[in-house]
Amino acid sequence: MDVCLSSELREAPCTPDGCLEPAAAAGSLQEDGTGGPPGDSNKIEPSLHSLQRFVPTDYASYTQEHYLFAGTKIVIQESIESYGAVVWPGATALCQYLEEHTEELNLQDAKILEIGAGPGLVSTVASILGAQVTATDLPEVLGNLQYNLLKNTLKRAAHLPEVRELVWGESLEQHFPKSTFYYDYVLASDVVYHHYFLDKLLTTMAYLCQPGTVLLWANKFRFSTDYEFLDKFKQVFDTTLLAEFPESSVKIFKGILKWD
Repeated sequence: MDVCLSSELREAPCTPDGCLEPAAAAGSLQEDGTGGPPGDSNKIEPSLHSLQRFVPTDYASYTQEHYLFAGTKIVIQESIESYGAVVWPGATALCQYLEEHTEELNLQDAKILEIGAGPGLVSTVASILGAQVTATDLPEVLGNLQYNLLKNTLKRAAHLPEVRELVWGESLEQHFPKSTFYYDYVLASDVVYHHYFLDKLLTTMAYLCQPGTVLLWANKFRFSTDYEFLDKFKQVFDTTLLAEFPESSVKIFKGILKWD
């Protein structure tokens, strides 16, 4: 089973002028969001432009977490300062499921959107497995998401993932018009927990699914509200339990939007 292999805690070093950004301290991310030493920005492929639009997130401390999926070592920069900068149990479970069912799911060249991509592990694995991935999250999360995707998919993935802002339930038709955007799969992991946007999340899930779209949702079930959301989910989607991980209380569901 592929697991998180190790982690390394790093603090951003401080100078008399203040603390450096973690990425700058590590010497691995330039101001324009690209990887490599300073002065190499002109060598970055134009197709990476969409991954360079967001300012790297400024966390005071962060860890480098190491994972192994699809025969590839993946390093994810995480920080406990933000829920959106941590890989949660549902994400590793979903990565394992994607890896074990790649051919069955026909992921090669599949168009995938991930809701609440966080630090980007699931989108990274889907990209390495051959999918055309759009990773989405809130604006404040996109810098770290961009950094991790660029670091882990450059020269490894047939299709470099795109990063887009997606606020649940807001301006969906404006930013993701159905006439333009179609996805074979919508992925979500640990997006259901104790927050006040569950109705907007369900609205967003339903909006992004068109005929033929499959939603794969992995979640650690912690609270009674998680099961209440599942009941509402089943009212909107034909739902199948695909996998269960008792040791982590994670369940993976397949949802097909019900059509009147």
